[in-house]
Parts: sequence; structure tokens; C-alpha cells
Amino acid sequence: MTQQPTYLPPERAFTPEVRTRLRARILSETVEPAPRRGRRLAWPLAGASVAAAALVGVFALSASDPDPSRGHPVASQTTAVTYTALALKAAEQNPRLLIDEPGWKVDYLTGFADESGSIRWANGQRHLEINWRAARDYHARRFDDTWMRQQKPEKVTMDGRTGELFSFGDKSWGVMFRPRGASFVDMRVDGMTRAEVTRVLSLVKSVDVETWLAALPPEMVTPDKIDERATEVLAGVPLPPGFDRAELQNVGTNQPYHFGAAVARMVGCGWIAEWKRAKEAGDHAAVTRAADALRGSHDWKFLLDMADEGDYPALFWMVTDQVVAGKLPPGAEEGLNCPTS
Repeated sequence: MTQQPTYLPPERAFTPEVRTRLRARILSETVEPAPRRGRRLAWPLAGASVAAAALVGVFALSASDPDPSRGHPVASQTTAVTYTALALKAAEQNPRLLIDEPGWKVDYLTGFADESGSIRWANGQRHLEINWRAARDYHARRFDDTWMRQQKPEKVTMDGRTGELFSFGDKSWGVMFRPRGASFVDMRVDGMTRAEVTRVLSLVKSVDVETWLAALPPEMVTPDKIDERATEVLAGVPLPPGFDRAELQNVGTNQPYHFGAAVARMVGCGWIAEWKRAKEAGDHAAVTRAADALRGSHDWKFLLDMADEGDYPALFWMVTDQVVAGKLPPGAEEGLNCPTS
């Protein structure tokens, strides 16, 4: 049975080193996109020159903002939800922080089933991005060049935590807190004066998992919505041998864009693994089936929808077009974060 990949957040899936290596290798071996039936490509990659132009923004995942007219519940509101044992374990290990003030909305979310993740709150021109990371990475993160170039940090407090505030200038700030349990929190704050930062940090509260999930916009794919959303996303998508839909429970809570990226990676990596197996075994019929499935990914509705919001589909198709053409550049699987064995 083909091993299916488990979820890794985009931050870890697309490190600068992976992006640089993948970009160089694919550009050096770019082929014409595989002919396909039906409508034209949403992201045409016709030769090296066009591919190079498309790569300007390909290697940074992005997502659309939710409807700004939607509000979100303050921390005191709760809604009963159903969540998996994995989500509960993640909730116990990772911070669940809300801004207890009306008007703040989530416009970015990924992770929550892993030891790292990110959520960004917006209120007009003010933004507060909360990142949680493994406690073992605190020292390297705290003393890397980005932080050390800043002025001597000021002390700040939030929800009983003591942290360090760094000024980036022009109402932009960084905040880092020491580890608590298995994780630590760092933040990016934009559009606020020093006094506003202090005030907003005083409103950030830790809440239980039900309250945290209930505060998210309804379009977010929470654990109780994964099965329904997976049915929609996988409609008409050929699944590779050994595909285990239950693995999607590992992706945690994400906005639809990042959920779609996780699904595309699981399906795409599964077909790439099958293509490799069949090629090594001399199973020409299976090679053709895998190539046809990947060629058809240009017509998968959820990827076409994602192409209007961000660049993950362009990267996905850049890799899979190589496989369809009979090539698998070194580092391509790593770029999609496929399992190594």
C-alpha cells in the first residue's frame, strides 16, 4: 500500500531552501505542459520563459480574505462542535488565543493539528498575527538575525505571559513570548501605535477549544466539517491506490484554501508514488493511469478555484506536468512535501 503523507503546514512545506532548489531544478528541465482534454489551463506554463515569469510569486502560499462584512463571536460565546481525538490533543498542547473585543475577524488560518500554526486577526487596518511553534525551536527563533537586528526589546504582558516587543517601524511590531508547555508564541502586529499594541494585547485571552472553534468564521474547515468538505473537494477527482480519506482528519482547522492544498498534496503525492512504482516495475498500463490522473488535475474544480486565490495550484501543476511528460526532477516531491518512503 502506498504511504499517504500526513499534514504539514505550508510554513514547513515550503521553506526557502526547498523553494530555491525546486525552482532551479524545475526551471532547468521545464517541458511543455501535457496536452489535455477540455478547457484551457487556468495557469498556462508554456515553456521555460513563461514558467520563469510565472515563478515570480509561485513559491509563497497565499489565501483570499473572508467576507469583511462577517463578524466573529467574542470569547464569551460558545457553540457545541464535534472534533477528533487528534484535534483535542492539539488543542491541549497549542495556544487558543482570541481577542475579546467585537470587530476582529479571522482572515488567515492554518494548522492547529500540528505543533505549529498561524492565525491572523484583522480589524480595519489593524492586524494581529499569532504564530505558535514547537518549544524546542524557541532559542533559534529568538536569536536569529531578523530579531537581533532590532532595537533592544521592551517588556510586554499578555494573558499572564511576559514577552518582548520589537519595533519594525511604521506601526509594525514583533512580539515573542517564552515557551509555555510544548509551544511558544510569536506575533506580528501591524497598523497600531505602541499604546494600541499594549491595549490589544491586554484583550487577548486563552479559551477552551469549543470557544476557539466557535469564534472562527463559518467558512473555516473545522474538524467537524472535514468529511463534508472532503466530499465536495474530491468530487470527480481520481484517487490513487492506497489513498486513505481518514488521513484528512490530520489536517486540523484551516481556511478552505489551505485545506484544498492539503488534499491536493495527498492526492498528487499518491499518484506520483504510483507512477514511480509502475515505472520501476515496467507496468506501462499503471504508468498511463497515473499520468492521465495527474494530467486531469488541470480540470479539478477545487484547484481551479484555488488558482483565483493563490499560487499553490501553479506549483502543483509545475511538478505534475513534469511527471506527465515522463520526468521527475530531483526535489520535486520534496517541493510538494511528499513522504520520503
